[in-house]
Amino acid sequence: MGTRRLIRAFGLAGIGVVGTYLLAVRPWHRRWGTTDDEATGWLPGDDFVGDADVTSTRAITIAAPARAVWPWLVQLGQDRGGFYSYERLENLFGLQIHDADQILPQHQRLDVGDEIRLGPPGSGAPSFRVALVDPERTLVLSAPGWETGESPAVWTFALHEVAPGATRLIIRYRGRSETLRGRAMNRLVVEPVQFAMERKMLKGIRSRAERARASATGGRHR
Repeated sequence: MGTRRLIRAFGLAGIGVVGTYLLAVRPWHRRWGTTDDEATGWLPGDDFVGDADVTSTRAITIAAPARAVWPWLVQLGQDRGGFYSYERLENLFGLQIHDADQILPQHQRLDVGDEIRLGPPGSGAPSFRVALVDPERTLVLSAPGWETGESPAVWTFALHEVAPGATRLIIRYRGRSETLRGRAMNRLVVEPVQFAMERKMLKGIRSRAERARASATGGRHR
């Protein structure tokens, strides 16, 4: 096979891989774990980002009431309870994340405007501000500008009790790309990484909340 044919073959294979990802894999991971209503329904914070082109909604069922899940959400953040995801991978990039396996009393209060960092100061990692706190229901984190509906990104965590002792945790991200190149990077690079991290986060919160609940009730559901 000549060099040109080889290049063409690799090019066509690359196009096929990207096409499969955009048409099949991306729609699946952008709504991983959700019902149709959860994927398309309105959540607090949706109106903070105008013209969002990067969106995802993911969910998981946790065998615990919302009041037992909320403490794990309210302590999210670098230099707080962490993100319950791939800690070693995060720290390879100098983010200094330490995921808590217990509820931290010193991090059980959030107020609108509080900073939630994804990495230590000076690391270049972005940070969010608390835009809305509805205890045991909703936590909305936003990049600057949410007050005027011009935030470039918003991260919503919602708790919906679906049965006694069972809660749906829904995480939605909405972002806006500033350039075509940025949009391509978001879709092909950032989104897959975010999916892997968020999926691990959902499972991490579930395992912690269920384990703590079982310990508190002696293995009985209440």
